[in-house]
Formats: sequence, structure tokens, C-alpha cells
Amino acid sequence: MKHQYAPLALLCLMFLTVGSMFCMNDILLPSLIGHFKLNYTQATMIQFSFYITYIIFPFPIAWMIHKYGYKISLLVALSVSALGCALFIPAYFLDSYGIVLTALFTLSTGITVINVAANPFITLLGDPEGAHIRMNFVQVFSRIGYAVTPLIATGLIYGMTGEIKFHLPYAILATIIVLICILIYFSKMPSMKASEDDKFTIKGIFKVISKFPYVIFGVFAMFFYNGAEACTAGFFIPYLKSVLGFSSAEAARFLTVYYILAAAMGMAAVLVLKVVKAYKLVGYFGIAMIICYLSCIFFKTGYNQIILTSLGFFISIMFPTLFSLAIEDVGKYAGSGSALLNFALVGGAVFPPIQGMIADRLGVNTSYLVPCFCFVMITIYAFFFTKHAIEKRNSLKTVLP
Repeated sequence: MKHQYAPLALLCLMFLTVGSMFCMNDILLPSLIGHFKLNYTQATMIQFSFYITYIIFPFPIAWMIHKYGYKISLLVALSVSALGCALFIPAYFLDSYGIVLTALFTLSTGITVINVAANPFITLLGDPEGAHIRMNFVQVFSRIGYAVTPLIATGLIYGMTGEIKFHLPYAILATIIVLICILIYFSKMPSMKASEDDKFTIKGIFKVISKFPYVIFGVFAMFFYNGAEACTAGFFIPYLKSVLGFSSAEAARFLTVYYILAAAMGMAAVLVLKVVKAYKLVGYFGIAMIICYLSCIFFKTGYNQIILTSLGFFISIMFPTLFSLAIEDVGKYAGSGSALLNFALVGGAVFPPIQGMIADRLGVNTSYLVPCFCFVMITIYAFFFTKHAIEKRNSLKTVLP
């Protein structure tokens, strides 16, 4: 099995920062609730501003990748992300929640480019049969970024005095992103531009993907997954603080363990996926997550913090495996499939405000019904609507009278 290791190494470094940028939402939400005196619904505008870009930019980004290739697209992505991080500095000194949301929108625009460009790029950097493994391996570094961020970011934001300095982690991230951008610029990363006679049209994307109906099912699964992930992590610290009475520092430590488990299982998935079918692994882990959610919603066992933290173990394989399942065997149309899949990331903007409204009225524990429902839909997808599940069902129809 062949992989292009040099560009994969740079993508691993890039996804390390992507993980940190995503995780910062989970730290930012509870810290800004106190700083700007927000309720949960108002605070979920953080996720809304971050994820709404996925319904605006995927097609323009797909056009950019088609015309200029993956390398230039990633350089643009990193530059925009760095700008978004830098905007947190004036947001802090002007004490403006509006500028915070603008910074998140800008930052997310860059990350949208990364997701549209980098994920299909990873699947193309080696043999097709190794795509699931490459996706999970690179995403491990995203999980490492998630894992190291809570304690570091909480320490930077609250400091020794307890004064909330929410701009500090982003200032550091902006510097790191610029350095990665420079490394990629001077690297020999392949561009993989489309051929001159391969014309880009939105109608063409839908026409191409219509040949692969399981891609459309994958879009729906990704919509529910991103809603579930944003809800689970975004309300993790509020759950521990409001339901179980933990302090911010204690809650941040459990969030760190959550992401350590995600990173560890993400790394183990590289081996597990060699012996377990990807769609089955998603289905089994989906069932486990539903059980964990229901336990945290309806019971106080004395171990709720452990059950909530264990969700990181099961959610670890979801994004990379769902993504690669959705564009499995589409070959040169991976970019078109990725553009559609990234529309689905708007689920991260749709579900958190719903959870926020439920949390304001019925409590944070009850609000976890939202990601629980999302994983019911993902589990149904895994067992019945992935490429292999559809093929298996069709083969049974031909055998049975």
C-alpha cells in the first residue's frame, strides 16, 4: 500500500492547528457566557458564526480548487484562517462580541477551504484502498490539537488573575498558521489541478454525483454528525458545571481527557479499519454513543462525567470515516463530492442553537437529546445507506425469490 508521505506530513501539521481552532469554540463558549453575560442561546451564535460558512462557500471553493489546484487553495485557506485568528485581538481590546463573531466567521471561512480541499486531497495521496487509513491517520493530528488545547487555552484565557483574555490563544494560533503557510509554500506538494478541458459548473457537480447516490446519503449523515459534534463538545463544560457542579478548571481537564481518548482511538482506528468494515465501525460506535447520551440525560450515576468523557472515544472515528465512506470509489470526482459534503457541515450551525434553546428552558442535561437524535440518524445511515450496505442489500434481493 503506497502513500505520499511528504505532503501527508505537512497536512498532519496543518490539521494539528485545525483541531485547535475547532476546539477553541468549546473553550470560548463558556468563557464568553460570563464575559459578555450571555444566555446559552446567545452563546451558540459562536457555533452558528463558525459553521454557517459551510452553506456559503463550498461551491466557490470547489471552483478555486478546480482552477488553481490543492496547494494554492490550502495557502489561501491558511492565510484567511490566520486573519480570522488575528481579529480576536481588536475584539478583545474593543470588548466587542460582534467582532468576535466576525473573527469566527473569517476563521471558519479558511477552515472551510481546508475541509473542502484537504480531505479529498488526502484520499488522492496514495492507493485508493488506503484512503480510510490515510484519512484517520491525518485526523489523529486534528484530535491531538483538540487534546492539547483545553488546558493550554483555559490557562491562557483565565491566567493567574481570572481576568478573561480570550484573544491570547488566537494570537498564538495566528503565528503558528503563518509558519505552516510558509512551509507549504516552499514545499514540493503536488497541485493536482484539473485539466484544461475539464470545465467546472455547479450543474456538472450534481450531474457527476448523481452517478453515486450513496454520496447524497453521506451528505445527510455528515449534516447530522457535525451538528452532534458541535453540540457534544460545545455543551461539555456547561454540562459539567451546571449539572455536576464542576469548576471551569475541572471541566477543562475532563474535556482534555475527552480529546485524548478521541486521539488515541483515532490512532487505533488505523489498525482497526484493517479488520473491521468502516460502515460497521460507524454503526457500532453510533449505538454506543446513543447509550452514553441517554445515560447522561436521564440518570445521575455518580459516573456521568466519565460517561460524558467516553463520548470522545466513540466520536473519534466519525468525521474521517463518514467522509471517506461518502466519497468512496468516486476517483477524480472526489473534489465535487467534497464540495457537497462540506455543505453538510452547516449542521454545526443548525443544531447548537436548538440545543441552546432547550438548555435555557429545560436544562443542559435535557438538551443532549439533540446530539442523541443526530446519532440515531447516523447509525441508521451506517447500517443501511453506505455504499457497502446498499450493495449488500441489493445482493440479497437478487438471491432471495
